[in-house]
Amino acid sequence: MNVDLESLAEATSGAIGSLLSTTILYPLDTCKTKYQAEARSHGLQKYKNLSDVLWEAISTRQLLSLYQGLGTKNLQSFISQFIYFYGYSYFKRLYLEKSGHKSIGTSANLVIAAAAGACTAIATQPLDTAASRMQTSAFGKSKGLLKTLTEGNWSDAFDGLSISLLLTTNPAIQYTVFDQLKHRVLTNKPNKDDKTKSPAALSAFMAFLIGAVSKSIATVITYPAIRCKVIIQAADPDESTSETKVKSQKTLSSVLYGIWKSEGILGFFKGLHAQILKTVLSSALLLMIKEKISATTWVLILAAKKYLLLQRGKIKNV
Repeated sequence: MNVDLESLAEATSGAIGSLLSTTILYPLDTCKTKYQAEARSHGLQKYKNLSDVLWEAISTRQLLSLYQGLGTKNLQSFISQFIYFYGYSYFKRLYLEKSGHKSIGTSANLVIAAAAGACTAIATQPLDTAASRMQTSAFGKSKGLLKTLTEGNWSDAFDGLSISLLLTTNPAIQYTVFDQLKHRVLTNKPNKDDKTKSPAALSAFMAFLIGAVSKSIATVITYPAIRCKVIIQAADPDESTSETKVKSQKTLSSVLYGIWKSEGILGFFKGLHAQILKTVLSSALLLMIKEKISATTWVLILAAKKYLLLQRGKIKNV
């Protein structure tokens, strides 16, 4: 069976980069998610600033709870990024082979990225929902993955799937911008036609910078949908608050109406600064790590292929 080694290398390095960036920034992600999930009503608001979430963890001696759901998040992140990078790289190479073009246009890039994102969202939605519920649970009261997933009916595990599919435009925009900027940066470098050599890679600083710019653009455009998704997936609080009312409404239209009625138009952008801070750092770190380890991953995969071929030859000679 023929395996697309370049796509496999892209997927592996992307998944490893996602795993490391998620772990490094997880406390910030937990604070951001709890802050976004709170819906205000009648002027009542538990978290006025992002730092209030951190202070709550410190004051209640639940600092380690900032890592609740880390294992689930890492599992979801690793699987989703592997599927996404493999699909994106594979479909991009397939398009170039079939079309005969030397480079891929913006429109085609958006379609390919969105298709890869849709497949990823469907495959990993239960893990995404479980991770969000574990993060937004009261500090020290987060449940395990299996118990979280088995609560309610099976359809509850796919809460927010419609928004996740809508949000495939986010990575589509991000990776399209990143790919186009990367292509421009590397245009002056000589092409490497030898497939046994690793593809050209950006420097760590340039990968970080381009990753930050591309993710910022995607985040600002899609943020209202991002916040709606967090509210839909958030765990029910212990007490009856306004957050409970918004959480009980599962459809996108009802959540949009709830935010508009209780918080106004600015409510759609509550936590935008926290989202940009977290996602920009996360995506930039992911892409930076991916670029730096992609060459090593490529070499290891080629070495593994040669080893398997040698072993197959020895077996045939026996």
